[in-house]
Amino acid sequence: MKKYAKYFRNKFIFTTCLFFIYILFLDDVDIFTIINQNTKLGKLEEARQEVSVKLIQTQEILKKLRYSSELESYAREEKMFKRENEDIFVISYE
Repeated sequence: MKKYAKYFRNKFIFTTCLFFIYILFLDDVDIFTIINQNTKLGKLEEARQEVSVKLIQTQEILKKLRYSSELESYAREEKMFKRENEDIFVISYE
């Protein structure tokens, strides 16, 4: 302990150590907050990429739905619409 005591007698080293302890742990923007914010930022960027992919898919579907033939096939295949007096059988594989 005595060998470290001589370093803390110097007021500049002591002040610098206290400053770093304050900055790393006690400040409003401490290291834990920075790590937490970076984690949230990563999750938000992933969600943004997913949303942009879904947006592109939706825009492609909307381009196809401009034509009435595509509109009917989309409604029948994706939304399970049917005409009157028509039965639909859905076969799903698990």
